[in-house]
Amino acid sequence: MRHNKKFNHLGRKANHRAAMLSNMACSLITHKRIHTTLAKAKALRIYVEPLLTRAKEDTQANRRLVFSELKQKAVITELFQNVAEKIANRPGGYTRILRTGFRQGDAAEMCIIELVDYNDNMLKETKKAAKKSTRRAGKKAAPKAEDAPAAPAETPAEEAKAE
Repeated sequence: MRHNKKFNHLGRKANHRAAMLSNMACSLITHKRIHTTLAKAKALRIYVEPLLTRAKEDTQANRRLVFSELKQKAVITELFQNVAEKIANRPGGYTRILRTGFRQGDAAEMCIIELVDYNDNMLKETKKAAKKSTRRAGKKAAPKAEDAPAAPAETPAEEAKAE
């Protein structure tokens, strides 16, 4: 039974799972986007988002806590210098999972997990969408021809004058 087991074990022992998630988190921070299975991406999101939250405040304690998970100095430097600047004003939700289809060999669902603030194409689309005004259903319907008062027909001279 799986009583009170809240996370996906990914078919691995605890040490293997911890090493895999650590390596995937390092790859995500380094490359800003990785291609993996959906189950691993969801597990990685749960693993890496608290680390990204810690990186927003650059203290020695936070660096040590993140280093205890990731174990790569170059990645820690990248995280606390470059990535932390981009996510500084974001309250959460630092990663995005985009489904890409199914793998040929075993039909596992594949996806791309990426850092939200680093996808320039998506950022451009959201800026364009923000400029576009939305229309709601509150618009009144045009009056029907029977209800509207008949307007006098304009003569061709009045039409030319109006233009």
